[in-house]
Amino acid sequence: MVAAATSVYAQSDAQKQLASDRFTIISPFPPGGPVDVLARILSEGLSRRYGQAAVVENQVGAAGNIGMDKVKRAKGDGHTLLVVPAGNLTINPSLMPGFPFDIDKDFVPVTMLAKAPNVLVTSPQSGIKNVKDLVAQAKAKPNTLSYASPGVGSGLHLAGELFKQQAGVDVLHVPYKGTAPALNDVMGGAVPLMFSNLPGTLPFIKSGKLVALGVTEAKRTPVAPEIPTLAEQGVQGVTVTSWYGLLAPAGLPPAVAEQLAKDAAEILATPDVRERLKTQGMTDSTMKPAEFAAAIRTETAVWAPIIKSRHIVAE
Repeated sequence: MVAAATSVYAQSDAQKQLASDRFTIISPFPPGGPVDVLARILSEGLSRRYGQAAVVENQVGAAGNIGMDKVKRAKGDGHTLLVVPAGNLTINPSLMPGFPFDIDKDFVPVTMLAKAPNVLVTSPQSGIKNVKDLVAQAKAKPNTLSYASPGVGSGLHLAGELFKQQAGVDVLHVPYKGTAPALNDVMGGAVPLMFSNLPGTLPFIKSGKLVALGVTEAKRTPVAPEIPTLAEQGVQGVTVTSWYGLLAPAGLPPAVAEQLAKDAAEILATPDVRERLKTQGMTDSTMKPAEFAAAIRTETAVWAPIIKSRHIVAE
């Protein structure tokens, strides 16, 4: 009974603290993208809940580091928050020489917010029908196949490197400056393969301009249940999901982090918000702060050795 009473009191105290001042939500990327969309959904929800203004600031630059630095320097009271994609937390620390943050010490993970599936695609001209075909071709003629990515060190680049490791194949990486030019060359047959975000790629799959070989999920996705997973086709351990998280500056009290995670879960679970997420190809995927912290550590441990062994450095 004492523990229960303490928990209720802590939660009430956290709610009072959050209601005491306005919110600033930092989006370290330009308006219109998934990070900005999630930041604005949260700002609207928190403003309604606590009767305080909630402003989104797009602090763009240095691959997200400018916005992250502003949050790092803010007071850890729950009123300055950061929405950021997975790569800034799990890839950039190993990818960027002199990465200026210690994720564990400079920030408090609050919750994962949403995620979107990725898919391995090929051009119809390649003649590759499934992952077994791909692996067979790659093993028969090493380094003759290639895969495109939006750039060196991107999550989709590393998905390709993880696939190579798990499938035991050699496939050449061809980096582009962005997803659109990479997809265009895959559809045109200049490069046969690419890992890409499923929602943005699905129209091309349905029109026959691309062939979906497999999703990088543990289970088939409800977005396109007809596409098998890579694991179903014999390549295990390539679970690469694009996700976005909510963080706060160091010093945030645990009870406030728990309350913010609860608030975010309830905001994202409303039918209208879920519909907004669907238009971005995302689904809500919230969790408790401790679970989110563990997820960051687990994914970082996957990417760090791949980045090191492949000598990948941010351009």
